[in-house]
Amino acid sequence: MSHARQHGRDRSPIRPYPRGTRRSWSPRARAVAHWAAETSALPVLIVCVIVCIDLLAGTGRIWLPLLATGPALAAATSRPRGVLGVGLLASLLGAGIAYRHDMAFAHLAVVLAALVTVTLAGTLASALRARRERVLAAVRSVAETAQHALLQPVPETVGPFQVAVRYSAAAAEARIGGDLYALVPTPYGVRMIVGDVRGKGLPAVGTAALVLGVFREAAYDEPDLLDVVCRIERSLARNLGGDDFVTAVVVGCPGTGPLEMVNCGHAPPLLVRDAEVAAVETEHPAPPLGLRALSDDSPRLQVVPFDDGDQLLLYTDGVTEARDADRAFYPLCEGVARHLCDEPDRTLAALHEDLLDHVGGRLHDDAALLLLRKPAVAGAGQAVAGAGESVTEAGKSAAVRPAADVDDATAA
Repeated sequence: MSHARQHGRDRSPIRPYPRGTRRSWSPRARAVAHWAAETSALPVLIVCVIVCIDLLAGTGRIWLPLLATGPALAAATSRPRGVLGVGLLASLLGAGIAYRHDMAFAHLAVVLAALVTVTLAGTLASALRARRERVLAAVRSVAETAQHALLQPVPETVGPFQVAVRYSAAAAEARIGGDLYALVPTPYGVRMIVGDVRGKGLPAVGTAALVLGVFREAAYDEPDLLDVVCRIERSLARNLGGDDFVTAVVVGCPGTGPLEMVNCGHAPPLLVRDAEVAAVETEHPAPPLGLRALSDDSPRLQVVPFDDGDQLLLYTDGVTEARDADRAFYPLCEGVARHLCDEPDRTLAALHEDLLDHVGGRLHDDAALLLLRKPAVAGAGQAVAGAGESVTEAGKSAAVRPAADVDDATAA
């Protein structure tokens, strides 16, 4: 944004100095002000320290070559004009030191030549650094746009459900990776997917984009959740190589009634009910997406009771396989139980911070967390509650495994 446009938008800009003072500045003072704005204080401070040491110790011949430290450091912290200014300041002060100590002209010429060389090299390095910073800023902008196009922001409330998402790419400068998630409101209820693409880098991002595109289209068109999975499978079979695949969990969430779930080789989701965390094991294991041709097993629909107040956490293996300094896996079930609350966003924020603390601040694999909560309805009848409990107990015996078993399996 140009200065004129910014000035037009902000009718009362904050001025660092009175208008009358600004008009009274001379061209030389303005040039000095621009130079000071583009120069880091540290290189100038180092040059001044060297001069002060010379004034106190009186050993100019020894300290004079160290003046080149100023423009060399300015190359990493200042703009090209700032580097030239620091180099000029160092050269003038160096000439003053040489004159003060009656230094030989030949020795002074060598030192000044070194200062000029370092200054010119630093100016070039500063210009190249500024250019790389502009390119990096443009790449980050494109990455953020791609992230919003692929991993679209999830609202806090979708239909009758509360939702929260946390996503971290393994690459520090990347905003997207091989993990994927999506949540789509459809005529058949809310549908969502969490998956993990084999591999990393741009090929994994391309596969994730393919899966998300097919899912968003099929989730809205297909009444049957299994047909959504089949459309993703057919698309991957046409576009993936022989060794590529995607593990994923696809969930259908009608406004009322139990959840529908299809697990294709992915980690079991965690069901939170009455402050107890349990894994929802698949009753009929299915191969990952893209590998169905190599197996006779086909995905089957699994029904999971989901009552008022229940929560469902979908995640990728970047969470459960995160290790600390002692190579211990992150205990996800314990973390969920420790940070659980009625606000999914707060729960995932605390869980994500706990995960980063476990690994020492940086993840080495992409990690995605998606938490779905069905708010409790006030004033529910006792008969409805009793019926829900009977269905819940049946679901627990058929599909839910205690959280402790999940942690033990992960550690193994």
